[in-house]
Amino acid sequence: MTSNTFLRAARRTLVAGAAALVLGTAAVPSFVAPAFAADGPASVADLAERVLGAVVNISTSQTVKGTEGPGAVPMPQLPEGSPFQDFFDDFFKNRGGEKDGGSQKVQSLGSGFVIDAEQGIVVTNNHVIADADDIEVNFSDGVTLKATLVGTDTKTDVAVLKVDPKGHKLTAVKFGDSTKMRVGDWVMAVGNPFGLGGTVTVGIVSARNRDINSGPYDDFIQTDAAINRGNSGGPLFNSAGEVIGMNTAIISPSGGSIGIGFSIPSQLASGVVDQLRQYGETRRGWLGVRIQPVTDDIAESLGMATAKGALVAGVIKGGPVDNGTIQAGDVIIKFDGKDIHEMRDLPRVVAESPVGKAVDVLIVRKGVEQTAKVTLGRLEDGEKLASGENGNTDQDKGGDKAPAVSTAAVLGMTVGELNDETRKKFSIAADVSGVVITDVAKDSAAAERGIQPGEVITEIAQESVATPKDVMDRIGALKEQGRKNALLMLASKTGELRFVTIRMD
Repeated sequence: MTSNTFLRAARRTLVAGAAALVLGTAAVPSFVAPAFAADGPASVADLAERVLGAVVNISTSQTVKGTEGPGAVPMPQLPEGSPFQDFFDDFFKNRGGEKDGGSQKVQSLGSGFVIDAEQGIVVTNNHVIADADDIEVNFSDGVTLKATLVGTDTKTDVAVLKVDPKGHKLTAVKFGDSTKMRVGDWVMAVGNPFGLGGTVTVGIVSARNRDINSGPYDDFIQTDAAINRGNSGGPLFNSAGEVIGMNTAIISPSGGSIGIGFSIPSQLASGVVDQLRQYGETRRGWLGVRIQPVTDDIAESLGMATAKGALVAGVIKGGPVDNGTIQAGDVIIKFDGKDIHEMRDLPRVVAESPVGKAVDVLIVRKGVEQTAKVTLGRLEDGEKLASGENGNTDQDKGGDKAPAVSTAAVLGMTVGELNDETRKKFSIAADVSGVVITDVAKDSAAAERGIQPGEVITEIAQESVATPKDVMDRIGALKEQGRKNALLMLASKTGELRFVTIRMD
């Protein structure tokens, strides 16, 4: 069983755990790396002593109105004059009542840590403080301070809080470089789940670049340092006392640690914290494409020696590259100097890039490498664009309700809108309707069936199509049904019709 298969199988027992990251301008005490023996660190006592003061407990409360609904316990119907009437009245009214629309307080605990002592900036997981009415930060010396929310990011599960540090000297920690961490390096996880003081566990980095399907930018550090409930938001330290990860999730059938925990790398989280502190929100780069993996078959059909990169399956209308700079069917193998080994690498490196930055994108087009110059848009604007079109915000990975595209790559063909420009380019008659085929990849299934650029797809599996998105959605639906072949009705430039079957494996 591959690691990815194992992670998918274990997703049902994935327990939200923790996230926290550090970045800030506060002075940070110098850290002394512990001595290491042949079988691990001789002691982490000095290191723990120096960082424990920066790790805090996060306590939240939320008012939940009413208790009716699934799982609610109704007040029992008692005989008139029952001696138990007052007792049950008090019990059910205090917990929200059954019909009076009352409310009750729900409390939760998590961890976090200080990244800026002068400004009172604390980082924790978004899920720790989500929907909270009141947030308190409890320090290891017993001091409790009210916190205000600076900003949150649901995509990475990061939240930034602020407390007033007047009259209370805070201890801060700083981010390290998670890219320097190697499998086998020793790490120390610290949490403060119950407000009783920090808890320290030690382990190693057991894997890197883990995708646990929790968000669009998954790139987790896996560690066997015990991460338990309530450690959400706690930091993962390297041997120099720098935060190189945010403890965010565990796989556990019982809720306790079984040696499989995940931390968001500081390389990813630090940028999010920066933006939340500066803007109160994230401002991510946006390329404006829908992508899919490059399989061995796709690589062969596109004339690539090896399967790598991200295949552009569609170009989003109104996006940064809806000008032909990047086209459906292109394979992106390098972005702004960073190699794109597989599809999931691209959304992350694009999101980490500044909005408005001009970047070089190395693509493979018809078997030839070439460089495209692209000026990035803002992902949040792209999400609003998609939401305005169809209520969906998944810009880069597609889906059943993906945003409209101007061109798309599917089954070895590049398809586009049939408009005045494409009609003129391919001399297509005015009475022909559907989606025009603008290119056919060499050695693809479409090429084997004799399909030519300039032909128009009018139906797929006896359902009419009018846009590139219709084509992608229809092929996707057939694959979900387990179909091996797609039946296409094609129109020639003059309107003559023919049926073609294309394999979809």
